[in-house]
Amino acid sequence: MSSVTRAVQPVLDPKVGTRTAKFAHPALLLVGIVLVALNMRACLAAVSPMVAEIQRTFGLSAAASGMITTVPVLFQGVGAPLTPRLTRRFGTERVVLGAVLALGAGVLLRVLPSVWTLYAGCMVIGVAIAVLNVSMPGLVKREFPHRAAMMTGVYSTTMLVGATMAAALSVPLEHALGGGWQASLGAWSVLALVAGLAWLPQVLKARREPTVPLRVAPATAAQRVTVSPWKSPLAWQISAFMGISSLLVYTLVAWMPTILSDHGMARGEAGLVFAFSNLVQVVSAFLVPLAAGRMTRQRGLALAMAGLNAAGIAWLLLAPVSGAWFSAAVLGLAQGGSLGLGLAFIVLRTENALGAARLGGMSQAVGYLVAAAGPVGGGALKQLTGSWDATLIVMLALAAVAAVAGWGAGRDRTI
Repeated sequence: MSSVTRAVQPVLDPKVGTRTAKFAHPALLLVGIVLVALNMRACLAAVSPMVAEIQRTFGLSAAASGMITTVPVLFQGVGAPLTPRLTRRFGTERVVLGAVLALGAGVLLRVLPSVWTLYAGCMVIGVAIAVLNVSMPGLVKREFPHRAAMMTGVYSTTMLVGATMAAALSVPLEHALGGGWQASLGAWSVLALVAGLAWLPQVLKARREPTVPLRVAPATAAQRVTVSPWKSPLAWQISAFMGISSLLVYTLVAWMPTILSDHGMARGEAGLVFAFSNLVQVVSAFLVPLAAGRMTRQRGLALAMAGLNAAGIAWLLLAPVSGAWFSAAVLGLAQGGSLGLGLAFIVLRTENALGAARLGGMSQAVGYLVAAAGPVGGGALKQLTGSWDATLIVMLALAAVAAVAGWGAGRDRTI
C-alpha cells in the first residue's frame, strides 16, 4: 500500500439528478442495522456461561477452553483486512447479508459433536464478525454523515444488548430446550437468520435500482487520505487502545463466570452477574460516543475508561464473590464506554467514509489480533499458577497501557 493515496469523491451532477442511496426505506435500514448488530456479540457472550460444560464434554484443558473465545477473536483480526476488497467487489449490501448468514452457519457448526467442528465454527464466526465490524463504521459514516457519533452509539449499544441477552439466557435456554449446551448455543442461529431476512430488502433494492451515474472528480486537499493508516502514529494509538480494551473484554467474556464459580458462586448466579455487566455496558456504550462527538479532544474520556477498567479488575481480584456485583457494574461501564469510544475514534479521526473504512480495517485487524491473546493467555496463566490472581494482575497492567494509548488517540487530529 503506498504511503500517499489520492482519494476520489463523488460529485453530484445536476444533469443526472441527485444521488440516491442504494438502501431501502431508512426505517428498514435502521431495523437491519439493529438486527445485524444484535448478532455481533451474542454468539460470543452465549459461550461464557457454558465454558465449563464444553470443557467437560471434550475433556479440554483451561488453555484449550480459552481457545473457544480466542479463535473467533483471532479470526476477526485475520478477516478484517479482507473486507474492503469484498465490499468493493460485491457491494456493502451483499457483503453484510453474506456475513450475517455465515455467522448463523458458524453457530450451527460450532455445536456439532466434534472438537474439530467446535473450533471450525469459531473460525467462521470470527471471520463473519470481522466483516461486519469493518463494514458497519464506514456504512454509518456514509449514511449518517452528520449524526455519525450518535449512530455509532446506537450501533455499539445494540451489540451489547445482544451480548446481555445471550449471557442471561444461555443457562435458561439450556434447561428449556433440554438439549444441553449444544441446543442453547445453537438456538442463536435463529437470530442470525432473522437479521438476514431483515437485511434482504437492502440487497433487493440495490439490485433493482443501481447507483445513479456519478461524475468523479479528484478530492480536495481536505478530503484526501494523505497518509496510510499503517504509517500513522495516531492510527497505531487508536489500534492499541481498541486492542487492549478488547483484550480485557474478551478475557472476561471467556472467564468471568468461571472465575466467580471457582471462588464458590453458583453457576447460575455467575451467569447473571456476567449478564448484568453486559447490561451496564449498554449505558456507557451509548453515552460515551455521544459525549465524544461533542468534544474536540477525548483524552479525559479515554483515561476515565482505562481507570474504570483498572478499578473493576482490582475489585474482582480483592473480593471476587462479595464484590462481584460491584465489579460487574464498574467493568460494564468501562467496557461499554471503551467499545463506544474506540468506534467513535474511527469516525472522528477521519475525514470521509474512505478514511473511516481504511482506519477501521487497520484498527480492527490489529485490535483483534491483540485481543486474541487474552482468553487463551488468561487460561494458561490460571493453569500455570493454579489461581486467577496472575491473570487479573496482568490485566491491571494492561489497563495502564490502554490509558497511555487512549491519551494519544484522543488528540484533536485526523488521519
